[in-house]
Amino acid sequence: MVKQSKDSNASSRKRRKEGAPRSRRWIGVPPEIAPNIDAPVIKTALGSFDLEDPVLPEWIKRAAFASDGYPYDLPIDDEAYEDELIPLQIELVKLQHHVSRKGLRLVALFEGRDAAGKGGAIFAIRQYMNPRTARIVALPRPTETERGQWYFQRYIAEQPTAGEIVLFDRSWYNRGGVEPVMGFCTVSEARDFLIQAPAFEKMLVEAGIVLFKFWLNIGREMQFKRFHERRHNPLKIWKLSPIDYAALGKWDAYTEARDRMLAKTHRPETPWTVVLANDKRRARLAIVRHVLSAIDYPGKSDKVVGRRDASIIGGPSLVGA
Repeated sequence: MVKQSKDSNASSRKRRKEGAPRSRRWIGVPPEIAPNIDAPVIKTALGSFDLEDPVLPEWIKRAAFASDGYPYDLPIDDEAYEDELIPLQIELVKLQHHVSRKGLRLVALFEGRDAAGKGGAIFAIRQYMNPRTARIVALPRPTETERGQWYFQRYIAEQPTAGEIVLFDRSWYNRGGVEPVMGFCTVSEARDFLIQAPAFEKMLVEAGIVLFKFWLNIGREMQFKRFHERRHNPLKIWKLSPIDYAALGKWDAYTEARDRMLAKTHRPETPWTVVLANDKRRARLAIVRHVLSAIDYPGKSDKVVGRRDASIIGGPSLVGA
């Protein structure tokens, strides 16, 4: 286990526990916005999980943070997080200025299981950037016209122009994970995708696009905990979709799809960066540092950027893929 420093432990009393809402003043989710379906009860070796039960089981509370071999004992505390994040966001503003001035094109795509923290990581990157030249792409399900097109076609339309940064909240890798697992594509379509994706991405980088591919990884108990928070928090219930309900019992299928996808599409010119994300905040810091360390720009502070935390960020081997 990676231990926190004494100073960090001393201030840990201030921290907001992972996944805990800022207020507990509500009583349940109003019926007008409550889901109209019931989640199946999931049985595991550690115990049962009923998403509809407003009381989170104690075994999940105990197991969530360390699930899937997460190396830290405690979440990073609020003060330490802000002390690290703000200087890094200043560096991101410098980076965006450089991208705009030099006419560079930068793409970062974020993949991972539901509730892995993709949206929060994207927000941390873009929070203080100029939105005119840094945009988020989160495409809805394809239209009838798009379903009749080449699979990559609608993603090509979203690639950046000169001086622009594009952050994909899920991407063409839907066909590497959720689509085959949920039966939204055929076996041959999923197989063809894994052959075509490296060639597609090679064309992007050969055209001058700087491409980052992030896989955010969480343990099963942490996913249970985050799903439960969404289900019983009226301010987060919108994050819970019917796909999330269906995915609850497909953990192993998603793991197999993840490993297959990483193995087939991790290439030297377009590598995957895997981030262990049970602690969302540490994951955000690691991702920002990775992006900043990969690009030279005027005024770059090596002291602020710092070194990567190899215990939570690396290649596919970090999850045994």
